Amino acid sequence: MLIVVQILLVCAVVLVSLVLMRGGSNARHLAIRRIMLLLFATAAVLSIFFPEVLSTVASWLGIGRGTDLVLYALIVSFLVFMATSYQRHRQTEISLTKLARRIAIDETERPWESPSR
Repeated sequence: MLIVVQILLVCAVVLVSLVLMRGGSNARHLAIRRIMLLLFATAAVLSIFFPEVLSTVASWLGIGRGTDLVLYALIVSFLVFMATSYQRHRQTEISLTKLARRIAIDETERPWESPSR
């Protein structure tokens, strides 16, 4: 059962990475982040109140300990965070480049509009 969980985790990491690196609309990425945050917060709250459930789920998945399951979830969450941060940084750089180009074009001296004539 452990190999199944490992394969699922690797598939989740690869799939999330591909989806988030592909680019696209920001609203979709924001929705993915919010859904994952909501799922993670729900799981965290449930694991605080019912820690034995987390251990039961982990043993059901063949992982062994609940802390290992939390570690795997944190690894996937961190990967999603890194991918979304990279995507947002890339979009910011593109916007900044377009803005710098527009300002440079707008502030160039136009000889035909010179007031010295």
